[in-house]
Amino acid sequence: MKNDRYERGWEKLMEVDGEGGQRVIESLKDIAPDLGRYVVEFGFGDIYSREGLDLKQRQLVTIASLTTLGGCEPQLTVHINAALNVGLSPKEIVEAIMHCSPYTGFPRVLNAMFVAKRIFAEREIIG
Repeated sequence: MKNDRYERGWEKLMEVDGEGGQRVIESLKDIAPDLGRYVVEFGFGDIYSREGLDLKQRQLVTIASLTTLGGCEPQLTVHINAALNVGLSPKEIVEAIMHCSPYTGFPRVLNAMFVAKRIFAEREIIG
């Protein structure tokens, strides 16, 4: 069942994450389709669609949050790609991750930085 929240969320998800977001939602269809719906409706239909922050700011907050949590490398992959999609520069992404160092520690920052490095290489942003 799709509704206005879902449609608004799906449009925002496609704007931010594109194919990466679609793959995540598709991968949930056979095991937890409701979880995919919650991500679309709540995450993108409600939270990402709020006023007050632009998409670049939202991605910086998301990258910092995932870095701080640790163990979120698959989600960092999606959101670092999303950050590039919405116009953040690699330098801004690196600085957001670096800024987490005194608050979350080197192991989590290193893990996040290696995700960023891999994505930049895949997207041919760095050698």
